[in-house]
Amino acid sequence: MQTKELKSQGGEAQKLSIARALYKDSPCLILDEPTAALDAQAEYEIYKDFRKIVKEKTAVFVSHRLSSCRFCDKILVFDEGKIVESGSHEELIKAENSLYAKLWNAQAQYYV
Repeated sequence: MQTKELKSQGGEAQKLSIARALYKDSPCLILDEPTAALDAQAEYEIYKDFRKIVKEKTAVFVSHRLSSCRFCDKILVFDEGKIVESGSHEELIKAENSLYAKLWNAQAQYYV
């Protein structure tokens, strides 16, 4: 039971951190795994409205869950600390021998 309470508190803390970052009204946001502690519904709501939330700001969104990157304008794929691919989700998923596509398919197999 304690674990469930901690997850809930973590999710609330992440929502509050995102709200604080937006409230500061900085022209740039850096979000590192911003939805990792959120439940699926809360994560969906943030992704669904992400463009509206950040408005005209530049947002850098760091994530290991590729499903959370689909809405990004440009995705940078790192391997051993170096950028090895860049493009939109659609471009990267269609690219031949794409590391992004391999990783996407590896993660997606659990959702089918």
